[in-house]
Amino acid sequence: MVRLRFRPTDRDLHPAVIVSNEEYCSDERILRVNVLHGKKVSPGSPARAHQVLLNGADGLDFLTAINCGYVYGVAKDDLVAQLGTVGVERRRMLKRKIIEVLRLL
Repeated sequence: MVRLRFRPTDRDLHPAVIVSNEEYCSDERILRVNVLHGKKVSPGSPARAHQVLLNGADGLDFLTAINCGYVYGVAKDDLVAQLGTVGVERRRMLKRKIIEVLRLL
């Protein structure tokens, strides 16, 4: 989990999940990584069909809906803060949702 501004005009930082692999992220020659955008949702809000909900167990301060329908390519320099690590089960949920939403099977 990281925070970044998706657009230069964004006032606030947004949570995001990095989906690029470790080798790709650690390679200094590669300047961009793939992320999924997150947005704060109120407690008790259900996830929409294209979303997975993450929370404090994933390093977040609030309930966050991760959009699995679009993968952003962002500059590594735009990643402002590391928040935490998404656990194994939540990673599986994200993976299944990406496959479902993008119809990869």
